[in-house]
Amino acid sequence: MKSSEIKIDVELNENNLPTNINWSAEDGAIKDENASAFLLSIWDPKEKNTMKIDLWTKDMSIEEMKQFFHQSLLSMADTFEKATGENLICEDLRDYCLHFAEKMEILPE
Repeated sequence: MKSSEIKIDVELNENNLPTNINWSAEDGAIKDENASAFLLSIWDPKEKNTMKIDLWTKDMSIEEMKQFFHQSLLSMADTFEKATGENLICEDLRDYCLHFAEKMEILPE
């Protein structure tokens, strides 16, 4: 059986706020790449509940956070469609993503 490791290192300041995030993924040939934020959701099948960690560095701008959420929501629609085949609800989610982008004023001109 094969296994693969994904590693996330978070440097914290004296107030335990993230100042630097680096990540590595063996199978993706990614080694100590810098990141400004991550959203990690893990499904606990025993508890039927999602465990999550959401972190971002103090230097991440609000504009970057808006784009990050927009792209994350779009990615979730793609993943859900691939996993379930529920294309109609995924199109609704993508429509919402467009609404989100308009409200956040992050659409390209």
